Amino acid sequence: MNHLDTNTPGLLPRIAAWEVLQAVSAGAFAEIALRRALKKHLIKGLDKGLVMEIAYGSIRQRKLLDSWVDFLGKVPAKKQPPKLRWLFHLGLYQILFMERVPDSAAVNTSVQIAKNNKFTKLAPVVNGVLRSAIRNKNLGVTPPMPNLLEEKLAQEQSLPVWFITLLIDWVGVEKAELIARASNKKTVIDLRVNRLKVNIQNVQELMNGKQIQCESIEDCPNGLEVSDGSGDLRNWPGYEDGYWSVQDRAAQLVAPLVDPKKGDRVLDACAAPGGKTTHLAELMDDIGELWAVDRSLERLKKVANNADRLGLKCINIFQEDASILFHKKSSWKNYFQRILLDVPCSGLGTLARNPDARWRINPANILDLIILQAKLLDGIFPLLSKGGRIVYSTCTIHPEENEKQIRKFLNNHSEMRLVLEKQIWPNFDGHGDGFYIAVMDMT
Repeated sequence: MNHLDTNTPGLLPRIAAWEVLQAVSAGAFAEIALRRALKKHLIKGLDKGLVMEIAYGSIRQRKLLDSWVDFLGKVPAKKQPPKLRWLFHLGLYQILFMERVPDSAAVNTSVQIAKNNKFTKLAPVVNGVLRSAIRNKNLGVTPPMPNLLEEKLAQEQSLPVWFITLLIDWVGVEKAELIARASNKKTVIDLRVNRLKVNIQNVQELMNGKQIQCESIEDCPNGLEVSDGSGDLRNWPGYEDGYWSVQDRAAQLVAPLVDPKKGDRVLDACAAPGGKTTHLAELMDDIGELWAVDRSLERLKKVANNADRLGLKCINIFQEDASILFHKKSSWKNYFQRILLDVPCSGLGTLARNPDARWRINPANILDLIILQAKLLDGIFPLLSKGGRIVYSTCTIHPEENEKQIRKFLNNHSEMRLVLEKQIWPNFDGHGDGFYIAVMDMT
């Protein structure tokens, strides 16, 4: 890279966002790519929010932004050099979606990035495409839409056609459109208050003292929605004291359905990063034997760190693949009264929160996940004690990973009965991820 003109206002955050787009297109997870870019460029404060908005927004709207490049450019988006394609996206996203950013700033910084990155000859092309986008936007002219319903909705909501086709098959056109829109909705931060240390009112008072606005969440007894707050969450009041954790309201429904009691032996079979594990410990009043199992030692360290911060002592860490846990720990046969199995899944209920997931997941991935989920269910079953409970949960809305998976399990294990089943769709009226929960008791 040539020497950067750091005097250009707002240039550095846009360079960082552009680097995130490149990293994600090469296979990196958006969250990790963002963290690296912010650290590399020492970006903090309001600029941090700008990087996240441009990067995540551009990733989320990839399909729609490609349609604009196809419409305005001489070369189709997918045939553009990747760096140039993502630079177009960077500028177009600001022009089409960010009302607070002046169009001139979006154009000038994009052109400057081209010049600073050996694209000097292409800088006029970037300038021309973006200025053409501004003219068309002001005239109300948009790229042509496909005729097929599935393809039209996929382009409008920037989602894969295969996903839209499945959505329509599952819930019909009207609800599919609502779910597609919910997948692009701006997410909020939900907190789960640590009931062993404080109550919701305590946390609200602490937050209000720092101009962070929180409201309680209906049907979520320990949940708070942050309606207005900025900066690093780890610097918010009560974080270091273990007064709260970040957890989506839908995820907060799971642990209470496990219904752990004081002194119970409880297994969280796919525990990392530990949001549900720590919730279980809080519900047990931190009294009992709670095992957090996961394949990844690195991710288990997060469970341990979260438990330490929250002051929880009943959590034990064990690295292992839960599908072979019985063979590795035969002493655990019929040992646990409660088992939570929050399985790896396609994450199709969290597309609003994880913008890159829509481009990372495909039908072949999902098939592999379905096989893995079945192995995990069969793997943990021998560990359940008579009269015990298994709670199976996902953050997807795919029936093959959810109700159909559970039907197969119940057919193979006649001693288990389904007590409760919930399919929570991404919330198009309010907030919250899509989720599935099945509660099964042994007779």
